[in-house]
Amino acid sequence: MFKTIALVVMLLIAGVLVYAATRPDDFRVERSVTIKAPPEKIFPLVNDFGQWAAWSPYEKKDPAMKRSFGATTVGKGAVYEWNGNSEVGQGRMEIVEAAPSSKVGIKLDFMKPIEGHNIAEFSFVPQADGTKVAWVIHGPAPFVSKLMGVFLNMDKMIGSDFEVGLANLKSQAER
Repeated sequence: MFKTIALVVMLLIAGVLVYAATRPDDFRVERSVTIKAPPEKIFPLVNDFGQWAAWSPYEKKDPAMKRSFGATTVGKGAVYEWNGNSEVGQGRMEIVEAAPSSKVGIKLDFMKPIEGHNIAEFSFVPQADGTKVAWVIHGPAPFVSKLMGVFLNMDKMIGSDFEVGLANLKSQAER
């Protein structure tokens, strides 16, 4: 009986590991919102790390989070580092692209709880009723991420944070 149970458990574990190995080698999460404001009003809220406290959902997950900034907080080369609780972890962001009123590209490096190196992008597209703002994160999915993805829906987890952040950004820009 014990051998049968052990064999079944081992087969289940092997099945999960094999399934995880077949998952995509990269990931992408995207959310968007239409904000009733021109891109010129929204862009500075994203292109300046000093403005993120007003709208980023991660700022509210750990108000005691330690933050530091590089020599500048605005535009290409701006750096923001944080070290917080288990919900926000530890990491570093650097703006690597800042196309005025149209796009902000950010190199995003997580150190804790799990190391990861991704790209975040914000795009600002004028619409008849305002500006469509999209927030995207994409990057490689190493085996550990694939394994976690078997049990956790990363799109829903990260996506819900993006939805909160975009709603906060909308509120700030529409004032």
